[in-house]
Amino acid sequence: MAQAKGLDLVEVAPNSRPPVCKIIDYGKYNYEKQKKEKLQKKHQTVMTIKEIRYNANTDKHDLEFKTKHLKQFLLDGHKVKASVIYRGRMITHPEIGERLMNEVLERLNEVGKLETPPRMEGKMLIAYLVPDKAKIQIFKEKLLKQQSAEKNKEP
Repeated sequence: MAQAKGLDLVEVAPNSRPPVCKIIDYGKYNYEKQKKEKLQKKHQTVMTIKEIRYNANTDKHDLEFKTKHLKQFLLDGHKVKASVIYRGRMITHPEIGERLMNEVLERLNEVGKLETPPRMEGKMLIAYLVPDKAKIQIFKEKLLKQQSAEKNKEP
């Protein structure tokens, strides 16, 4: 029947009893399948991990500067890894790094949510954050209100 119509006989379900076959144009079927796969890949979001490393004795300005970068990464939709590195004898006072990490997490709380709480891995204290779409929306609206208020003050 397939040869008479100029089409192909394709086995759809080989494991069933009896096996199921379909009479279709295999080239067209394969083309449509590839098109669907491409479309699915196109709509897929790829989340990359961005990392910022802090030293246990990082100064206030550096903390603000690096945290601003982390916040921007979260606003761009990236997953973020914040690490506090202990060098030498700093490991004997882990509470200093923990205080620093808590401050970083507190500053990033308005745009992201904690995926894994801070934990020690060797000589590093590591925490992962992911963007929170609802918090990001609120943050962006707040920024727009501030910008419009500043424009109204200028004249």
